[in-house]
Amino acid sequence: MVESSPLAPAAPASGDRQVFHISPLIRLTLLLLYLALMGPLPFLARVTQSGVSPQLMAAGIVLGGLGLYGALGQRVEVDDQGIQVAYPVWIRWLFRGGWRLPWNEAQALKPRSTGQGGIVYYFVGANQQAYLLPMRVAGFAQLVRLVETYTGIDTQDVKPLSQPWMYLILLGFTLLLLLVDAWTIATALQMA
Repeated sequence: MVESSPLAPAAPASGDRQVFHISPLIRLTLLLLYLALMGPLPFLARVTQSGVSPQLMAAGIVLGGLGLYGALGQRVEVDDQGIQVAYPVWIRWLFRGGWRLPWNEAQALKPRSTGQGGIVYYFVGANQQAYLLPMRVAGFAQLVRLVETYTGIDTQDVKPLSQPWMYLILLGFTLLLLLVDAWTIATALQMA
């Protein structure tokens, strides 16, 4: 472990664990977007006499929604020993349970470009394996400060992948889509 300099934030006391969850704004936006995109499908399947039964489609949508809810339950746990990414116990089997990296094995934090032009960061472990730093957690700045405190890796250039205003815009459009969905469902029920 690297000793903290006078300018570095103090590390939490030994054994203290801090937990960072995915931002509530991101969770709400993505769950509502899923509902807006999938909600009308069973009603439209009934009206269009689709080859897939509306009940089967609704069951698939509920299962998909549970999977999304579980994925959005991801959390980052930080203590004086290392960093861990974990999912809720009930969905862990689907997402391989996450990963754990002891601080003494974290050699670097490397940036990588995404297909959309953003930058994500990976920890490089002692075994040269890469571990994705979750960037959509509430309290990301505090998480980055803890990484720097425990590893001594310079994190001043590490910024969140997306800003809150991006999700606020997406939430606004999602709410508009939900209004259109309400009209679509009402029309489909009248035609049934």
